[in-house]
Amino acid sequence: MLLIEDLQVKIGDREVLKHIDLEIKSGETHILFGPNGSGKTTLLMTIMGYPQYTVTAGKIFFKGEDITHMPINERAKLGIGMSYQRPPTIHGLKTKQLVQICGGGKADADSLAAKVHFTDFLERDINAGFSGGEIKRSELLQLMAQDPDLLLFDEPESGVDLENISLIGNSISTLLQRNFKDEGGKSHKEQRAARTKMGLIITHTGFILDYVTADKGQMLYDGYLSCKSNPLEIFRCIRDAGYEECVKCTT
Repeated sequence: MLLIEDLQVKIGDREVLKHIDLEIKSGETHILFGPNGSGKTTLLMTIMGYPQYTVTAGKIFFKGEDITHMPINERAKLGIGMSYQRPPTIHGLKTKQLVQICGGGKADADSLAAKVHFTDFLERDINAGFSGGEIKRSELLQLMAQDPDLLLFDEPESGVDLENISLIGNSISTLLQRNFKDEGGKSHKEQRAARTKMGLIITHTGFILDYVTADKGQMLYDGYLSCKSNPLEIFRCIRDAGYEECVKCTT
């Protein structure tokens, strides 16, 4: 479903991503670790199609289609959605209006908002005066309305207090079709076979791993992807030995 081949990306004159190869199959969720400045957000923004991230080599394919130079709106229509670490405040646009836009006019904003305890915020301007946890819930609400096939999450735990992390983590798990209790009556094998949503999640704290069962983990360090392994094992290595030592173990 998502295939990246030898991707190289610059921001201005600085090379940020170097020879990135990544494949996320239908139904898979991947966790991406890496220190600040390693290029994690650049990778997500490049997949999403932001023009300031210049692809100098390589290709990005989604659903068999070359999207390397496709504009953002076309990628969104094709089924890619993103939750940002620091989304902007938009004055003059109500949260409910944006949710309806994300859903193509078909989304039931009130019903979706109730799932993330956000009903009281629907008539407020986008992110205006919102706390960190409220911003994340607003982002989730927009993704729920869009219902994309590939979901990109840039540090969903960032700025979130303990009161909100459980709600946010479980909501992400549901969006990725990994919340077994919501699919009652099916065995785990049947649920895995029926899963179609794909996810790529950036995490620093690892808290999201308490709520989302990911298939694979990788580390982005100095612009290179490495250490393809179980996400919990990678996180344990980073926590105990640091990023540099983890990279040494895989080179």
